[in-house]
Amino acid sequence: MPHPELRLFRPDDLPRLQEITALTFGPVSIDRNMEQLLGEFGPSGWEARKRAAIALDCELQPDGVFVAVDVQDTPIGYVTTRLQPQSRIGWIPNLAVDPACQGQGLGRALLERALAFFRESGMEVAKIETLEQNPIGQYLYPSLGFQEVARQVHYALRLRD
Repeated sequence: MPHPELRLFRPDDLPRLQEITALTFGPVSIDRNMEQLLGEFGPSGWEARKRAAIALDCELQPDGVFVAVDVQDTPIGYVTTRLQPQSRIGWIPNLAVDPACQGQGLGRALLERALAFFRESGMEVAKIETLEQNPIGQYLYPSLGFQEVARQVHYALRLRD
């Protein structure tokens, strides 16, 4: 496969990144897990909350959001990052590839670009999280050298009937 075209995020990419988010995060979303267990809550569902999280990622660290694009320059995947200069930790909050484009190495290429950004920015450690129900992440991240350091259990409690 030819190396995918990666570029820096542009504000007009956001709606497409949010669309990719909605297409990919359903099976691996903590908020969706909570809704399945407790029922819907809040003024919007898990998908709207996840779309808002991607918008916040793009607002907080726009120079660290990298986008994979097709030949028409349409986004088909993305990775978001955050730099934590005091601790020298680079964090990858979100990675997603359009389901129609998965299996072509785009996720790996996006992660490699994020890692290069961390190195260029003086970070010493890269951090990413995944859920037990995400077999792709559990395979991909160690294949790039990430090591498991902890497991976390999420609990939720319905506060209103």
